[in-house]
Amino acid sequence: MRQCWTDPAAVEAEIARIRLLGIDALRRRWRAVFGRTPPAGLSKDLLGRMIAFRLQERAFGGLDRESLSLLDGFARHTVSPRRRLKPGTVLVRDYQGQRHTVTVTPDGFDWQGTTYASLSAIARAITGTAWSGPRFFALARPNGTSSARDHNKKSVRVGHAGSQPATGSNHASLLPLQTASHA
Repeated sequence: MRQCWTDPAAVEAEIARIRLLGIDALRRRWRAVFGRTPPAGLSKDLLGRMIAFRLQERAFGGLDRESLSLLDGFARHTVSPRRRLKPGTVLVRDYQGQRHTVTVTPDGFDWQGTTYASLSAIARAITGTAWSGPRFFALARPNGTSSARDHNKKSVRVGHAGSQPATGSNHASLLPLQTASHA
């Protein structure tokens, strides 16, 4: 049952028909579309969504290689999500008794009135040694797999009203990121 549409209206109409099908009809449709029996645990909604995605994929094309590779990495738990910080986000880190505040800008990261291309450049300027910027600002664990929220350390959220210390452990010199976005 390999139908090819290029008309978006035809694809939309077919998806509307799929939404009206019962679970048994969706399972039959799944077999026709995917060439195998659907997994037993899939709900009616998920069956319909996956069939609709396949129809759209056939009509308009699939994902590019980079997206497929990224999704494969997520499935295999080998890729950590890419963090995208919005302009206006404020990062705070106490280092050797001094508080450092970095603001994300559209062009990079502002620290002490200077814009840097990366957090690592700022971490290097603060410490005098090579640091991973995301690790220094507690955006990732040492192995790079998770955010600071997984750490049991003291953190600060900075917003329009100033900062609010959160309760934490005895790691007073490290204030992992709790972001506040000003969008």
